[in-house]
Amino acid sequence: MTYSIVARDKETGEFGVAVQSHYFQVSPVVPWALAGIGAVATQSQVNVAYGPLGLELLQAGYSAEQALTALTAGDPIADVRQCAIVDASGGVAAHTGARCIPAAGHLLGDGFSCQANLMEKDTVWAAMAHAYTSSDKPLAERMMAALEAAESEGGDIRGKQSAALLVVTGTPTGRFWEDRTIDLRVEDAPEPLPELRRLLRVKRAYMALGDADRITETGGDKGKAMAIAEDAIKIAPEMVEIRFWTGLEMAINGDVDRGCELLAECVRTKGDRWVETLRRLALVGRVPRDLLPVIEARLATVVHGK
Repeated sequence: MTYSIVARDKETGEFGVAVQSHYFQVSPVVPWALAGIGAVATQSQVNVAYGPLGLELLQAGYSAEQALTALTAGDPIADVRQCAIVDASGGVAAHTGARCIPAAGHLLGDGFSCQANLMEKDTVWAAMAHAYTSSDKPLAERMMAALEAAESEGGDIRGKQSAALLVVTGTPTGRFWEDRTIDLRVEDAPEPLPELRRLLRVKRAYMALGDADRITETGGDKGKAMAIAEDAIKIAPEMVEIRFWTGLEMAINGDVDRGCELLAECVRTKGDRWVETLRRLALVGRVPRDLLPVIEARLATVVHGK
């Protein structure tokens, strides 16, 4: 009893699934995706096996339509199932069984499918499709917009409880943990979609920080790296962790003034635990030992007026 979207981004090749339901912990049940292969959403009186089996069929060379046909043909109660699949070429297929609880239905588009069951209104899946296609933002943000459009149409007639957002790369790296670029879950919340939106924003901030770290680690333009890290702070200003590591890297890279300014903001927020963290980092060489007293002195002056 759920609404969801499966999609493939034509520009990046990414696959994604986004879902919301009045169901505890929807994330392990509905969304399935594999880098370079495709994505599956399985719901209604859910047959969880449709997810992994659907991906296996796609991996074996089946199209989305062929995979869906195989799944439903082998299911004696396929008429209570709802499932949607997108494949590596952007082909899509969806099934809404005749005995799915109304309002239930789906709408296929170019490289995506929106589906829902037990909705307050039968306008949900069309609203989702419109929201998804009305934006040129990254895949995750477009799918998020589709979920929000569904909720604005009344969503699940029973209410709301959990949500999930999954995005995988279009080209597998051989490291599946890196291929799952976004994997966000709200397992039980009064307002799962605002929380999912918040988590996506925070994830984008940490992704930006990761980009900055990679530039630094590979000997790239440190100025560019720090600019990206500053952007990460702007995306999620409440994340003290991002501010701390950005400030530390700035201080290490020579901008002690700006670095200590950011570190001081952390100390003001969370206290001297961050100073102790700096000391422990110095013990293992993460902070140059000759820089530590400089930072400590600057923090004592800025934060405590000493």
